[in-house]
Amino acid sequence: MEADPQVGRRGRLTVYLGAAPGVGKTYAMLGEARRRHERGTDVVIGYVETHGREQTVAMLDGLEVVPRVEVSYRDATFTEMDTDAVIARRPAVVCVDELAHTNVPGSRHEKRAEDVEQIRRAGIDVITTVNIQHLESLNDEVERITGVRQRETVPDEVVRTADQIQLVDMSPDALRRRMAHGNIYRAEQIDASLTSYFRVGNLTALRELALLWLADRVDDALDDYRRAHQIEQPWPAKERIVVAVTGGPESETLLRRGARLAQRAAGSELLAVHVIANDGLANPDETRIARSQQLVASLGGTFHSVVGEDVSAAVVDFATGANATMVVVGVSRHGRLRRLFTETTGDRIASLAGSIDVHLVTHDQVARATRTRRYLSPLSRRRQVVGLLMSVLLPVLLTVVLHAFSDPDQLPIDVLLFLAVTVLVALVGGLVPALVAALGGFLLMNWYFTPPVRRLTISEPTNLVALLVFVAVAVGVASVVDRASRRATDATRARTEAATMGSLSRSVLTGQDTAEAIVARLQEVFNQTAVSLLKRGSAGWEVMASSGTPHACAPDEGDTQVRVDDDHVIALCGSPLRATDQRVLEAFAVQTGLVLEYRRLREREDRAAALERAEATSTAILRAVSHDLRTPLATMRTAVDGLASGSLGSADRTELVAAVESSTGQLERLIDNLLDLSRIESGLLHPTLADRSLEEVLPLAVAGHPPGSVTLEVDETSPLVHTDAGLLERVVANLVGNAVRVSDGAPVRVLAHVLPESVDILVVDRGPGVPAALRDRMFEPFQRLGDATVGGLGLGLAVARGLTEALGGTLTAEDTPGGGLTMVLSVPRAESVSP
Repeated sequence: MEADPQVGRRGRLTVYLGAAPGVGKTYAMLGEARRRHERGTDVVIGYVETHGREQTVAMLDGLEVVPRVEVSYRDATFTEMDTDAVIARRPAVVCVDELAHTNVPGSRHEKRAEDVEQIRRAGIDVITTVNIQHLESLNDEVERITGVRQRETVPDEVVRTADQIQLVDMSPDALRRRMAHGNIYRAEQIDASLTSYFRVGNLTALRELALLWLADRVDDALDDYRRAHQIEQPWPAKERIVVAVTGGPESETLLRRGARLAQRAAGSELLAVHVIANDGLANPDETRIARSQQLVASLGGTFHSVVGEDVSAAVVDFATGANATMVVVGVSRHGRLRRLFTETTGDRIASLAGSIDVHLVTHDQVARATRTRRYLSPLSRRRQVVGLLMSVLLPVLLTVVLHAFSDPDQLPIDVLLFLAVTVLVALVGGLVPALVAALGGFLLMNWYFTPPVRRLTISEPTNLVALLVFVAVAVGVASVVDRASRRATDATRARTEAATMGSLSRSVLTGQDTAEAIVARLQEVFNQTAVSLLKRGSAGWEVMASSGTPHACAPDEGDTQVRVDDDHVIALCGSPLRATDQRVLEAFAVQTGLVLEYRRLREREDRAAALERAEATSTAILRAVSHDLRTPLATMRTAVDGLASGSLGSADRTELVAAVESSTGQLERLIDNLLDLSRIESGLLHPTLADRSLEEVLPLAVAGHPPGSVTLEVDETSPLVHTDAGLLERVVANLVGNAVRVSDGAPVRVLAHVLPESVDILVVDRGPGVPAALRDRMFEPFQRLGDATVGGLGLGLAVARGLTEALGGTLTAEDTPGGGLTMVLSVPRAESVSP
């Protein structure tokens, strides 16, 4: 018996990724199925949603379709893919539409993606479809673009790990033409779709999301292939420009040149890399590094920091790992003498880069590098003066002492003692005094202790070697001591700066990020008389915050100024700052700028949240217009038609007139409430929030229902609530109407439950209820959850929740003990006034 080749093999997954609904991904999937079927492959249709489109239905002709399985839920019957039947049939390939679909409760798996996974484990290849808006990672982005949150999503990993992804794309104009021709939605949905979800801007943004997501997936696949085949050389699939940033004044020039190079090719990436020394004691200008980070972000690139002992090797390793095509590095700022004996960073990067292009950029700092730099000792001026005195006095004193015990064979001892003096001078005064001591010791030993004495000539070659070795060792020891002093000073300064910046960071993290806290901390750290944070205004400089008196009201009035950004300056009044303190102050200014930017972003977020709430309420208004105006208008239309016929009796005419009057009043109240809400969200009107009694509001909300269908149970002692009576009546009436409709004759109870901070209005019905897993969905628009009642679009609860949140309340659903559903409307209590 021949073994089944599918056993033990995991089925391949092919995904047709749609840039937007209606681009033809299902049609493309069926086209591939037909091609495979014509080549003799055993292909079946597991699940396809044709949406009634004739072209899609025609593509099913000649293909075997596995019957669907029926699933019962809430007295309704739905159909889903029969996964067991597909596996039992064991085809070579199965087509499964709508990968992100959520199965009806009661199915074996919650998501269709899980059904697909089970089929693949059985060794069956799967061809499926999904739209870009259903990917989990893009859900928030899609909602911001379209205003619609996708409740059916699929994890990115499911699609990203597919064996093959085919993008199904179409230009926005072509897709809108398909929509207008009725090839996507039914005729009654075309106008609304073209003016909402299918706007050109929305479709263009969704198309870009799809292309970018797929491009990232292709990059991942390329990286996986290079790792699997141990390919270390970069493959220039697209331009990636790496700019080596030193933190020097030329960094901004290099970044702008790199950005211009990246702009020459579409889709290029700009990456900036800064190498941090392993010992952590290197002293780059943190202010310039921070500005470089901001500049990279403004140029659309990314900033990276890596740690490495060899700067050139670290840059090349980063570029290779990033699959870069070019490295941009500046010409060395070192002087000619150093470049004569030492290979520059740019030259070394070029020798290590291999196939990566290296672009050397000249800059203004190169010309300045030839200038002689004045030696600056890390030691204090007092220690340097003491060291110079010691470099003169100690060799002379030692010469006097040794001359008293003159011995022609004691030259080695003399050399060691003069070397000890040089080391002592280096420890006290640094490099320059040590060099003076070494030179003086050399001359004194030559004159007094090296034959022939009292002459600057040396007769014995060994003595000459001894003196030269003395000078070399003395200079080497002095250099080491000087470098150690510099490192110790750098470490102390770094520790002080870290403590200072850490103190500011703690104040930010603990919420003390006010302008007053910033200037108070500056005054404390730098021991200044006064510090002020100035903001540029239309009429000049304004003082945002100050600490100490008298403070500067303009930058020129301060003894020290530091720029935070284009519109903010910190002015300090007091003793001038040292150069090291100036660096810390500049770093402090950068941190202050970040604090101010954080505050601006937080204020912007608050405004965006307010706009979002306004948009939610406006959306609720539009839904209400389409949902709740229908009933009174239909009643009025019927009554008017009856009155116009002229064949009715007096009693019938009176009844129709009463119906018109009732519907007109209901319509008038509804329109008034909707117009008020519209004015609220446009900023022209505020809700009429006042202390109201539920005994006044609730009877109006439950009126109009058949006798005995609603029971109102509100205690006379119930406290007042702080709300808008008209809107609260609107919400309760909506909830009661829904409850009466699903209760099948059982009375609906309306109760009031008093809590310390609010009053809960309970609308209790004895209907079929809603499972806990679906309660969030029922508040979404167009959700009927199996309710087949004619006359609604599934918008009522979405409208009720939107209006409730506009009032500052909450609306939730709970189980009714014994069966049914209880809607809990929480309304804030009125503030009690003490007598």
